[in-house]
This record gives sequence, structure tokens and C-alpha cells, in this order.
Amino acid sequence: MPPMPQDPRQTALTVLNRLEREQITLDTLIDDVLNTTGALSKKDRALANALIYGVLRHQRRLDFIISHFSKTPIKKIDPAVRNILRLGIFQLTDMTRIPDSAAVNTSVNMAKSVAPPWVVRYVNGMLRNASRHQDLAAISSNDLSISQSFPRWMVNRWIKRFGPIETGDLCEAFNSIPPLTLRTNTLVTSRDDLMASIRCEDGMTGTSGKTMFRMETSSVSPVAIRLYNVFKPIHRFESFKNGCFQVQDEAAQLASILLNPEPGDKVLDACAGLGGKSAHLAQLMKNKGTVIAVDINQKKLDRLDDEMKRLGISIVKPSVHDLNRPFLEDHTFDKILLDAPCSGLGVIRRNPDVKWRSSEKHINRCAERQLDFLSRISEKLKPGGTLVYTVCSMEPEENEQVIRAFLSRKNPFYVDRSINHLTKETASLFDTTAYLRTFPHLHRTDGFFSVRIKRKP
Repeated sequence: MPPMPQDPRQTALTVLNRLEREQITLDTLIDDVLNTTGALSKKDRALANALIYGVLRHQRRLDFIISHFSKTPIKKIDPAVRNILRLGIFQLTDMTRIPDSAAVNTSVNMAKSVAPPWVVRYVNGMLRNASRHQDLAAISSNDLSISQSFPRWMVNRWIKRFGPIETGDLCEAFNSIPPLTLRTNTLVTSRDDLMASIRCEDGMTGTSGKTMFRMETSSVSPVAIRLYNVFKPIHRFESFKNGCFQVQDEAAQLASILLNPEPGDKVLDACAGLGGKSAHLAQLMKNKGTVIAVDINQKKLDRLDDEMKRLGISIVKPSVHDLNRPFLEDHTFDKILLDAPCSGLGVIRRNPDVKWRSSEKHINRCAERQLDFLSRISEKLKPGGTLVYTVCSMEPEENEQVIRAFLSRKNPFYVDRSINHLTKETASLFDTTAYLRTFPHLHRTDGFFSVRIKRKP
């Protein structure tokens, strides 16, 4: 196996190229490449991340600019060369601290490692021509799907629902860099004490250019903290080592709060993943009772188990199971949380590659799977029990349409409108149908849908 690149731009190119070839999540791929690379400094890692996320957020606009200067149609350009051009154009248009000459020269050097001389000359000529243009941003089209860099089908469906102005706001919010959001582990500390601890961390008072670290509480979740311009890896925080928090968006936190498990309950986290919601459920239960954390991936559950130990949680029990199959054990539960696999269109801020991997057919396939999971899992809910269905998607097919289809075939269940346990701010996120919805451009969170379902006694 060839050695991994030791340069931030080459690292970014490696990630972008592999992302086009492999079925792998962006965060997993970045961790794999950066951890294998190893030799990158903190500054170079930051540059590599900025390049990766920047190209993925603005890919369509970058391709539009490339097409303006290139005689070769964008789809006919070799994928590796296309990504080199995207990296070069992104540095020219969006990274003002990088000299144009550096953006061009480093791109040409990368081209030499993957393309014949005539292609290298093409890359050199195209980027130098682009760098001489006084205002590259002016080349961008007035077409919202190009200027904000989203697939046309995605923009069109949002315009039908929200109108062009709000769709523009939504796209802009999705393209913004989100804060690092923490959920306080209330088994160990309070939000105020956690914030005080973070302020005392080494390096948290530093600046980088014009940016400065800042921290604020969330109005959406009573235990969430937003961090901006963090200059220190989160796993090196003393408060992290002491199990004082997990990284989790506010909208994701609301699903567990909505379920409202109590100490002594038997709870099922049906799609546990790495355990963010499992840990939150245990917090709300004051570490008393049982949380069965189910996932199909044993490696994820191994990491979940390690995470529970870091957080000082003892009631979460990992269990490998494929939700496409019936449960073998005769378990029933007081509460169930189903964070169903979905299109992920609500978390584009954090996973911009989702834009280019999704389709309307994919949304419909997800909806079919969600309904199947919900129908099967609901059978494990005790009479009088509560189930929360949640997805990180704002799309109707995965939201209210799934719930309507479920309720039409499952008579013992109904939407539970009792939300008296929620704060005023959280309760305000519900619409008249008792569905909880969050949107990046309105609430500064990821886009989520949650609903509380009750089984009749």
C-alpha cells in the first residue's frame, strides 16, 4: 500500500477521490485518512478540513466556474483532475489568505502525480486564466442551485414548499460552518460548571487571525452548549476525559427529551449507532433502569460501550440486531426511541457530501424502510408505553407521511400531544399536529423531525 500523503492539499484530494469511489461516511473517511497520515500539523489538518468541506459545500458552483474556463465538459474531465481543479478554484474564490500563485502551483504539482504532461498543462493554463479574472464570484449564475451549490431537484422541491426566498436562506444556512455542540452529562456536572471548566482549558483563549473562541448556551436544549472557533481537539479537553459531555446537535438532543424516560424504565434505543442518544436517555433516567442499545454494527457497539464507560453510565446494554428481522427475545419496553435511518438531508451542514449522494428515489426508499422499522418496533412497546420516532430529515415523505401511513394500519397507537415536560422554548418548536420540527435557517440547529406516539392501555 502506498504511503499516505503528508500535505494538506494532497490529503484533501485523497479524501475527495475516495469519497467518489467508496460507500463510506465523510467523517469516517476523514478520520481514516488523517489518522493514517499522522504527520500533519494542527494547522495543516485545519487546512485539509477547510478544503474538504469547502469543496463539498460549494461543488456545483466550483464546477460552474470550471466550465466557464474549460473547453472540456466537466463530466468528461478525469475525476482526480476534476477534484484538483475544484480545490484550486476553491482556494482562488474562497480562501483569501492563500496567494493565487500558491493555489495554482500546488494544484499543478498534484496534477503531475496523477496525469500526463498535456493534462498538467491544461490544469496550469486553466487555473492561471481563472486567477487573472478580477471577480470569479461574478461568474456564478443567478440560478439558486448553482450560486448556493445544491442539486437542482433538491432546490426545486424546497422552493415548492418554502418559496425561493426561504429556500435561499435554508441553502445558505446549510452551507455555513456549524458550531461544535456539546450535551452536558448531567450525571457528572451541570451546564454552568461545564462552561466554567471549558473556559479554563489550555488554549481556549487563543485567536486565529480574526477569529476568536466563544461559547454560548442553547435556547433549544437546556443542557446544550455551542462552541465556535475551537483551537484544541475535543478529545484533549480535561472535561472530555472526565466524561462531562458528548458532542451532539441540539435537535438530536430533543428526541430523548421528548421521550422523557424515567428512572427505572426499560427503554429501547432501536438504532443506537455510537450511543449519543443512548447516553442521553441514561442521563434522563439518572442511570437507573435499563437501556437496550441496538445496532447491526458490532464495531459501533464496541465504541458505544467504551463511550458509556467514559461517561460513567452503567445501565446501557449493547445488543447486536438487524431491525429487518423480528426480535428473537420476548422483550417489551416502557419507552422506545427509533432514530430511523434516513436520507440525512437535515444534517447537510455537517455532512455536505449528502447533497451529492442523495436522490428523490433514495428518499422514497428510506421512507419505505422507516415505515417497516416503525411497524415492527412498535410491537415491542408495552400498553400505555411511549415511542418517539425521529429522523434527521425535513422531507415530508420521511416525516408526516410515514406517521400517517403507520397510524392508518396500527389502531392501538396515536400521536401523543402531552408535552408539558418540555421547556417553553422547546415546546414552541411543535406545530399544530404535534410534530416537532427544526430547521437550520430558523433555529440554528440541524434539520430534524420528531413525534411522540402512545400505545393505548
